[in-house]
Amino acid sequence: MKIAVVGGTGLIGSQVVEILRAAGHEAVPHSLSTGLDLLSGQGLREALEGADVVVNLTNSPTFDEASLAFFQQSMDNLLAAAEVAGVGHAVVLSIVGADRVPGLVYYRAKVLQEDLLKASPVPHSIVRATQFFEFIAAVLAENADENTVRLPAVLVQPIAAAEVAQAVADVSLGEPLRGTLDIAGPEIFTLDELGKITLAARGDHRAVVTDNTAGMFAAASGNALIADEDATIARTTYREWLAR
Repeated sequence: MKIAVVGGTGLIGSQVVEILRAAGHEAVPHSLSTGLDLLSGQGLREALEGADVVVNLTNSPTFDEASLAFFQQSMDNLLAAAEVAGVGHAVVLSIVGADRVPGLVYYRAKVLQEDLLKASPVPHSIVRATQFFEFIAAVLAENADENTVRLPAVLVQPIAAAEVAQAVADVSLGEPLRGTLDIAGPEIFTLDELGKITLAARGDHRAVVTDNTAGMFAAASGNALIADEDATIARTTYREWLAR
């Protein structure tokens, strides 16, 4: 099977390509660095030529209002080209709870991306994942100084990027879901608790201050970022990942 992995040189994409190739498939990574520009459409026809599946793992360069325009333009171009090329399956990676945090414009942009895919005649699958372990450090740095790290007590259920990549690869090799698969980590934390665990594991003695107005995730509340009961639960715990 030939799979075009758009965004195939990034954190998830590079692992998806590796998994698919190890399984004997022709997985081809595409990104700006390989000559594909989803916004202009440059290189898109060539990228999808002969592809059975296209996996879209690209991300907006910003989390602000511009992300809406990014996903609108990139999906319009990708889906039009996929239809012309006769691609039989389009897969997109999204976020658990994206539709439950309207206060985050980036999450609204991801919902827009999902809706555009659902409206397309190209058979589709959506994989929704919770926050990656690999992004926790950036979340901690968002509202930190030399003495404190400020984090809200919002509930999160983080997951290892490697397990997200495996789920995306598995879905891309199957029949189109024509729906959504949620995948989440095995543990639920409050974000401030997760910050304390992370700093302790790194020997960082800064204090974690609970601040429910701090950072982008302050816009979430309740179980908005937690997977529903029918989600696939990954195996790797956060402490196991930290220990590696």
